[in-house]
Amino acid sequence: MMEDLAMHILEILMNSIKAGASLITLKIRDSFNDDVIAFTIEDNGKGMDEEMVKKAADPFTTSRTTRRIGMGLAFMKGLAETCGGEFNIQSTPGKGTIVSASVQKLNIDTPELGNIGEMMMESVQSNEAIDYVLDYSTDYGQFVFDSRIIKEELAGVSLLEPEILIWIKEYINQGIEQAKEDTQQ
Repeated sequence: MMEDLAMHILEILMNSIKAGASLITLKIRDSFNDDVIAFTIEDNGKGMDEEMVKKAADPFTTSRTTRRIGMGLAFMKGLAETCGGEFNIQSTPGKGTIVSASVQKLNIDTPELGNIGEMMMESVQSNEAIDYVLDYSTDYGQFVFDSRIIKEELAGVSLLEPEILIWIKEYINQGIEQAKEDTQQ
């Protein structure tokens, strides 16, 4: 198993990138009141047919040509089931895929959320052309990161500049901490 939820989510983000998505939206709901960490990744990539959706969480089903095992969705499904949550995949060929999962926040087996800023930085670094929206919410606070706005503000400066990547990581982590602090007030 992976050490935190961010690593699980990154694996699924990489699937969206490999599927040719130009827009990936990640919504994370982190709620003590509802005892849940839930996330949804929605992309506009190539999508999957019904047969592939049924097999997608099987570790021995993969579209990779370099190896015959795909573990990201299988691990996420197993984690959700182990931690009292749910897992679902919806996909339409040519339109994209939606992967949703949740875990009980206070379940003893639920890993920490992890470094979401670093996860998003790595996603941006893997393909600068893709637009990313991160919508993180707690019981009382919310933070939204939209790379389209950042690209517009930078007016042609690459997101891959080291200073920009570090800023993205820190900006997201600060926004998430603020949303958590808003919850505790």
